[in-house]
Amino acid sequence: MNIANMRGYFRIVSLAKAFLPPPCAGLGAILACLSGMVLTAPVFALVGPSREAPEFAPYVVIVLDKSGGGGASFCTASVIAQDVVLTAAHCVSNLANTRVFFRGGQKQLVLFDVASISVHPEFRPKIGRKHLISIDLALLRLAEPLPPAFKAIELSGSRPVATGQPFRIVGFGRADESVSGTSGVLRVGILVVSEPKSPVLVWLTDPDGTGLGGCTGDSGAPVLAVGQPALVAVAIRARGDNGNSCGASTEAVLIGPQMPWVRKTLQAWGATWSMAP
Repeated sequence: MNIANMRGYFRIVSLAKAFLPPPCAGLGAILACLSGMVLTAPVFALVGPSREAPEFAPYVVIVLDKSGGGGASFCTASVIAQDVVLTAAHCVSNLANTRVFFRGGQKQLVLFDVASISVHPEFRPKIGRKHLISIDLALLRLAEPLPPAFKAIELSGSRPVATGQPFRIVGFGRADESVSGTSGVLRVGILVVSEPKSPVLVWLTDPDGTGLGGCTGDSGAPVLAVGQPALVAVAIRARGDNGNSCGASTEAVLIGPQMPWVRKTLQAWGATWSMAP
């Protein structure tokens, strides 16, 4: 996706202009800011032979956070109730700095305020290279429901995953690690479960060895069952080979073991959700 195509995608409404920093006031500056967002946060997207996936647009939105020293970043999030989305915890900072948005019918950005944020109690933002597990999840309750065109993704229970089992990953991030202008288009790819195995985390790799995987812009991306839009895991981190940051493996948090926290939070918010059969 070249910069000309990004101009077609990122047509900003006045609310978006008000939310972004002052240097982003003009259309060209806004585009530059949104392109730069990808560079300022530890988030990632789909590189390699993925394809555009408009069929998943009703299930996902983008989370925008402008917390870092005048910069901003964006991530992918799953719609799990009409007014609740699920993303990676490192994608959000606080209510004042976080918005949810999607592309409207005229390709303008439609922004939603966030009324509440619930970060998983076992999220550890600064684990570095320590061998610690961080449940990098956050639930966002929107100030108003999403339009009826959006559909809640069903949540998968605690069924175990098997090595070699295929899943779909869907996100808005870069198609080329070195080119920020390749983000912003919803894409899907097939990855398979690889070793090591964990009761709470899963590592996914490209079965064809062609470099498909997470990269900049897709933290929070849903990992879905093949054959139905059932949420199995949430992507949180990418790794690369030979000096690259992306394309070797994608780490995700399994949803099943975290359902007690999800249920407790959604019940407190009065939200309704669906479990996959």
